[in-house]
Amino acid sequence: MTRRHAWLLVGFLAVALRLNNADRHAVFSIFPILKSRLHFSDTQLGLTGSLFLWVYALCSPIAGQIGDRYSRKKLVAVSLLLWSGITALTGLSTSAWILLGCRGLLGISESLFMPAVIALLASVHGPRTRSLATNVFGIGEYLGVALGGSFGSLVAQQFHWRFTFFTLGLFGALYLIPYWRFLSGLEEEAPIPIEGGKSRFSVTFLVRVRSYWALCAAFPVCVSVVWLLYTWLPLFLYEKLSLGLAEAGFTATAYYQSANLVGSLGGAALADRLYARTRAARFWVSAAGFLLAAPCLFFIGNSKSLSMTKMAIVGFGLFGGLFLSNLMVASFDVVRSHTRASACGCMNLLGSMTSGFASLGEGKWKSSLGIPNMMTFGALLCVAAPLLLMVTIHLCFQRDHERAGLEETTVSQA
Repeated sequence: MTRRHAWLLVGFLAVALRLNNADRHAVFSIFPILKSRLHFSDTQLGLTGSLFLWVYALCSPIAGQIGDRYSRKKLVAVSLLLWSGITALTGLSTSAWILLGCRGLLGISESLFMPAVIALLASVHGPRTRSLATNVFGIGEYLGVALGGSFGSLVAQQFHWRFTFFTLGLFGALYLIPYWRFLSGLEEEAPIPIEGGKSRFSVTFLVRVRSYWALCAAFPVCVSVVWLLYTWLPLFLYEKLSLGLAEAGFTATAYYQSANLVGSLGGAALADRLYARTRAARFWVSAAGFLLAAPCLFFIGNSKSLSMTKMAIVGFGLFGGLFLSNLMVASFDVVRSHTRASACGCMNLLGSMTSGFASLGEGKWKSSLGIPNMMTFGALLCVAAPLLLMVTIHLCFQRDHERAGLEETTVSQA
């Protein structure tokens, strides 16, 4: 594949990711409407995140295994078609439980997308551009969350909440036309034969990699604190600071996503640049991001003014981008190439299951414990995760990197 087509692939997939996240997150910006129109309880509001995440998590390893064995470009197209249809179907919900059922179906359809896409990108971008390519693709997530939050609340406020899901589903169906035309002309990497010609589950290779275990432990921390903001920050600003529905949705998404976009691209470029000096660059940059983001998360929940809260949101977005941009890509520095989709799928399983229980727990504890205290606990987790990564760098990384067959020359880990 030419360099031009490799970057065009990034662009096409980024637009699909934008639609993916808009469809996933639009529901969070209309929580007050769901409470009044469909009589959602706080626990059921928490389930809109939890149910999606649990289903998404359980399906992710299966999707990863499929992505390691079959056409990845076809898999991402099928996923787009399915989740667009289910998003439109969500707009027909007449009760809380019907809408929650649609959230479960959305989790199944979207789980097929990410493992195949990340592995597809890794196969056409080498280790010296891999973080940047993955995070240019990741721009779609930030734009999608912002679109889901601001567009969802605006359409619901000006027209009807059902139109939010109808229009997002239509956008996805229309985009499938140019999307598939490009993908159909793409030369896809053939699956790499597994040892001895035997068909084995990729997870049997992954369990041997201790550095991958550390990433699997840190990843749930990453997605849990991010989903805490995704799920509850709009309602937190609406209730605590008495913002309007549209303003709360915009503040909770646009400030965070804009800063996170800058932090992720900067963190990706930094990790790619440092890779020439140390192959553990993505581990180091991720650890630094956790440490710097921890106090910002604390101040989001405990600041008493809107201006200070906005500053903390921006700070968490910038520093959180350092670990968001590198944690999953770091796994490709220690796992073998034919297990990449499964590596992504298994990390999604652990991260999403943890986030799902966290989202449900937050709904139950919102009144008793309070969102500020939950953010304080999240900040403490952001201090523990980098300590684990730094220990892993010194004890396991070099050996795992060499076993993965990725090391060309011996480099210092310092």
